[in-house]
Amino acid sequence: MVASGDWAACRHGPASCLCARVIHAFMCKLANFFTPPGSCIKDTVEFLRGLQTAKMTSPRDAAAALPPSGAGCALLRAAAAPSSPRKTPRVTVMLLLLLLARVRPASAHPQCLDFEPPFKPFWHLEFCRQYEQFGCCDQTTDNMIAERYWDIVEHLEVEGLELCADVLMEIMCQECSPYAAHLFDAEDPYTPVRDLPGLCFDYCSDFHGKCRHVVKYLTENKLLRDTAERDAATFCNVANLSDQDYCYPNVLKSPDLVGTLGQVVEDPKGCLQLCLTEVANGLRNPVLMLHSGDDTHRMFIAEQLGFVWVYLHDGSRVEQPFLDLSGEVLSTPWLGDERGFLGMAFHPRYRDNGRFFIYYSIRVNGKGETIRISEMRVSEHDMNMADPYTERVILEIEEPAANHNGGQLLFGLDGHLYIFTGDGGKAGDPFGKYGNAQNKSALLGKVLRIHVDGGASAGGMPYTVPADNPFVDDPDARPEVYAYGVRNMWRCSVDRGDPVGRRGRGRIFCGDVGQNRYEEIDIIVKGGNYGWRAKEGFECFDLKLCQNSSLDDVLPIFAYSHHVGKSVTGGYVYRGCESPNLNGLYIFGDFMNGRIMALEEDKATGNWKERSVCMGDKETCSFPGLVNHYHKFIISFAEDEAGELYFLATTYPSNTSPFGAVFKFMDPSRRAPPGKCKQKPVPVKVKGKRIPFVPRELTVLDTNAKPTRPPPRNLKLTTQPPRTSSRAQPTTTATTATASAAAPTTAAGTVAVKWKLGDKNARKKSTLKPLSKNKVPSRQEAQAKKNALWQKYREEQLKKKKKKKKTKSAAPKPGGAGDKVKPKSEKTAADESKANPLEASGRLKDVTIHAKGKVPPRTNLNLRNNRTMRNQLRGKSKQVKVKDAAAL
Repeated sequence: MVASGDWAACRHGPASCLCARVIHAFMCKLANFFTPPGSCIKDTVEFLRGLQTAKMTSPRDAAAALPPSGAGCALLRAAAAPSSPRKTPRVTVMLLLLLLARVRPASAHPQCLDFEPPFKPFWHLEFCRQYEQFGCCDQTTDNMIAERYWDIVEHLEVEGLELCADVLMEIMCQECSPYAAHLFDAEDPYTPVRDLPGLCFDYCSDFHGKCRHVVKYLTENKLLRDTAERDAATFCNVANLSDQDYCYPNVLKSPDLVGTLGQVVEDPKGCLQLCLTEVANGLRNPVLMLHSGDDTHRMFIAEQLGFVWVYLHDGSRVEQPFLDLSGEVLSTPWLGDERGFLGMAFHPRYRDNGRFFIYYSIRVNGKGETIRISEMRVSEHDMNMADPYTERVILEIEEPAANHNGGQLLFGLDGHLYIFTGDGGKAGDPFGKYGNAQNKSALLGKVLRIHVDGGASAGGMPYTVPADNPFVDDPDARPEVYAYGVRNMWRCSVDRGDPVGRRGRGRIFCGDVGQNRYEEIDIIVKGGNYGWRAKEGFECFDLKLCQNSSLDDVLPIFAYSHHVGKSVTGGYVYRGCESPNLNGLYIFGDFMNGRIMALEEDKATGNWKERSVCMGDKETCSFPGLVNHYHKFIISFAEDEAGELYFLATTYPSNTSPFGAVFKFMDPSRRAPPGKCKQKPVPVKVKGKRIPFVPRELTVLDTNAKPTRPPPRNLKLTTQPPRTSSRAQPTTTATTATASAAAPTTAAGTVAVKWKLGDKNARKKSTLKPLSKNKVPSRQEAQAKKNALWQKYREEQLKKKKKKKKTKSAAPKPGGAGDKVKPKSEKTAADESKANPLEASGRLKDVTIHAKGKVPPRTNLNLRNNRTMRNQLRGKSKQVKVKDAAAL
């Protein structure tokens, strides 16, 4: 009935002319259904009076300050007049009040013409400088816009250039606006992209009054060209946008759109709105995903059953599993069973040695449950398959219960293997006087560190203990222990460090699952005691142990109660390239309630602050391929070789349920500059079939929606020399020595007719090329070029006047020359070409390019009236026939 964007006029209250017009238009629409025709004006006035009783802005106060003109203002003045006893229809008032209540400030949704978020250019922009801090153009696009701008400028007269140079630059640079998709109406993939950005009415009227003659250079759209020749109202109705918040230049003035531009979108509660991309599905309880660090950018996804699958960089999966231990792994389909294939880590030099390590549950010789850490190697014949016969057991630890099995393996920056074990299970760590976690002579409830490259130890173990382990000299402790007092750490990660300053590089973050009250996030330090079972989070769990003065525990950097979640899943510090706003955020989640959270470090104090993470709404995630929902049970987080962040989740946590999926995080408010994050994976030789990825999740946009294209840029405004025509062009010069030497001559001594086809290379060279990085036009150069054009224009006008005088005084005399036309001088022809380049480019189509520095006199090439040329052609054809006969 009324465009949704029009109601934005009533955002600050109904006491405005524009809002009154909107209400009047709505009333007239209602009149067609409920009231007799012609009653909408009276209903509008009554409604505005009714607003006063509804404790809204008083129309009387507004009308006092209104100018004495305008239809909308007349409605307000009528509403301010003494009212009649007639009452406003209650239904109508309530309906319009609901509509006005829905009017909200414009929500920011920056988007470029390629359907991607804006970015900060890697290099500064020389032409569209207003968008060099944040926008949709890199230097290449900026150069292309500058080239098109100068093409148009060279065709403008001095008066038009003087008026429109700056306005023309503003309009052309809107392709670089962070809201370019809105300005060019490109958000809807099923509608054509506008050739001109949406212009606000006042700005458009001013543009039409000064620069309507440049519209023909900006677009080939017939409607825009035709309306530009008419009145401003007609043209601006076509060029305007219904949503006045997004038209230019209003889009630059709205605090709702510009205030937080480039930052992560937050909802009213401060929750960071992120979006997701589905990258894998059909998995049975995927417990981990990791890369091999060999520049192939493959991802290895492990299922709890004991299968490990290879996913290639293009998203496809290798048909055969990388590893199949389903016959060895101890696991059941029980809901929430914590046993199974739990951990995996590739050696830092995997590319060279093909070694990797695994962590899984097993029942040895039919006895008790055991966790096993083994080493294996990749097959010598297939890089996408492990060799099952190379397994070498590194360590086995008996498990007293079925739960709290730990399961994390990782290599630190020091090259050592870190093993994270659980406390043995049951509840409250009931094993021994102090529990397994506080007992340094037990391997359960610990962080272990071993060296796997030095061969067997003196004790016959297939590993050695690093000499700097904290309890090597403690006779009451196992030398492998690096840290203790942990309950059941589920998912740990190594921080890559800030991409610029390397701050935080090498830190190990872990999520430690709590007992009854708290979940916690820890940073692992050498020799640290993390409190369990004396403490849970920041609170005491075992009062006797908690009050022991020798506890000296390391406090978590963050803990949350079971009112928030009941089983933490540790995550990663984001250090990727594609979402710069997320850099430094530690992102993790909760398995039970599916909540995603983030921590942000205060670099000055070292403290960590919680930042809630939620899925963006439909508008925020309106980009191709994005989803804003995921499965509830978050099992694990992952990081690819480029540092991008993922998480693995399922709808039903059973090892036989094929509903597991992998999602990738994406920040819809800002991306990296184009080309910065481009990867060049090492080629992977696949033996066998590839299973292509087929997404299952419902995306925000239709899957058939394709990125929109930018406005047409193929306007033919070239001022380059004309291309060599593909038609035959006769040349009849007798004075050019070079031409006469190269071409065959007739008996009369004149140059024979030469036929030449167009050259493809010459055609390519004649097209305009984008400006190089060293030749980007600066503002000083732009002003200098304008001044040069104006000076050239004045000189050409003087030359034209002189030429006309010479033409009158030297009129051609009849006779003597037959029907030949007197040739123009080289200077006169060049002056005419410079004076009007458009006419010159059309007139010079039949002129052949001659030797440099010598322009032959122009000859009449009309073959019908030129008897000499006709005779030459006939002689040429006879010579060709005689030669052909002699050859036969």
